[in-house]
Amino acid sequence: MSRHLILLRHAKSAWDTGATSDFDRPLAGRGERDAPKMGKWLKKQGLVPDAVVSSPALRAKQTSEAACQKMGIKPKEITWDNRIYAATASELLKVVKEYRKKTKTLMLVGHNPGLEDLLLHLAGDRLQVPPDGKLLPTAAVAYLELPDNWQGLAEGAGKLVSITRVKDLP
Repeated sequence: MSRHLILLRHAKSAWDTGATSDFDRPLAGRGERDAPKMGKWLKKQGLVPDAVVSSPALRAKQTSEAACQKMGIKPKEITWDNRIYAATASELLKVVKEYRKKTKTLMLVGHNPGLEDLLLHLAGDRLQVPPDGKLLPTAAVAYLELPDNWQGLAEGAGKLVSITRVKDLP
């Protein structure tokens, strides 16, 4: 029996809001449209996670809440983890490994370059980098199949099932 990991990069953020820090940057209008669109698509694909853990940075928080709302997941069911903000792949792996066997599908909502680095670690060298060089542009989802035991998760331990970008949705 395998387990699944959904990596959702936060939707497009606004740069011109006067936010006092990177952490407090909100979603742009496009991000506010894209996040629920991706949540609706995940639900339609049957990819509703058992657990959601998200960066608490404003743009990630807004993305998580909007996507989860479309999947029928309440904001109080989302775990906010400060470690995800500005995390490296190894730090993100630590977060993933904490999820117990009963979690069959985990969704991690965060930021680049950490999410892309985690994707590269788990999928190994089997990934084709798109011409634009972005594996996970804003609001993109990577869906991975992983071994049942999440304690190891060595390089290349996962199988990339799909990467879906908002611009590819109907």
